[in-house]
Amino acid sequence: MPYFFLPDRYYLLLVLPAILIALWAQLQVKSTFARYSSVSVRGGLTGAEAARRILDANGLQHVAVEPVAGNLTDHYDPRTQVVRLSQDVYYRSSVAAVGVAAHETGHAIQHARNYAPLSIRTAIVPITQIGSSLSIPLVLLGYLMGNEPLVNIGILLFSLVTLFQLITLPVEFNASRRALATLDQYRMVTEEEHQGVRKVLTAAALTYVASLLVSLANLLRLILLFGGRRRD
Repeated sequence: MPYFFLPDRYYLLLVLPAILIALWAQLQVKSTFARYSSVSVRGGLTGAEAARRILDANGLQHVAVEPVAGNLTDHYDPRTQVVRLSQDVYYRSSVAAVGVAAHETGHAIQHARNYAPLSIRTAIVPITQIGSSLSIPLVLLGYLMGNEPLVNIGILLFSLVTLFQLITLPVEFNASRRALATLDQYRMVTEEEHQGVRKVLTAAALTYVASLLVSLANLLRLILLFGGRRRD
């Protein structure tokens, strides 16, 4: 009987390498953000000012920009239509701050334009929340009970979590493209600063790719350990 919570050959061959890549990606985004947080924007814009300017230019005056506690906690909330920026982004006038702020406003623009991948991701959030909490318990319970349909339901729920990670990639990449294009269009950064913004956003994108790899590795491990198997 396989023990999901103990290391096995599938964990060592699939999951562990993906986790190490994810840890590397996290270190990359933190170091890149820290590096460009010390590089001032010549125009003097803070992250909050950059976000406000981009939103207004796109007819999104109703979308608020607010500070939020924490480090790298920046996000757009589609329910309340608020761009929330961490204090290092909201108050700072740096290449990193302006880049992150522009990226989050990219999500607000996606929402306003009914960008399909974002709409799909938002729609499946409730079921992915269920899947992230119940998938593993259902798989293990089904295996112990010899109930193959229950195992398959658990694997299906986990696959929806992986699907969420997959859909996240075009959403995040598109937001970054919008950010870079908007910053250039309104001449908010110089050409040199543009390169710094690109590096910050590329490092951030790597974390989403790594998250997908971890999810795919865990899904494949579930299938190899439990898929189509009955209790002896």
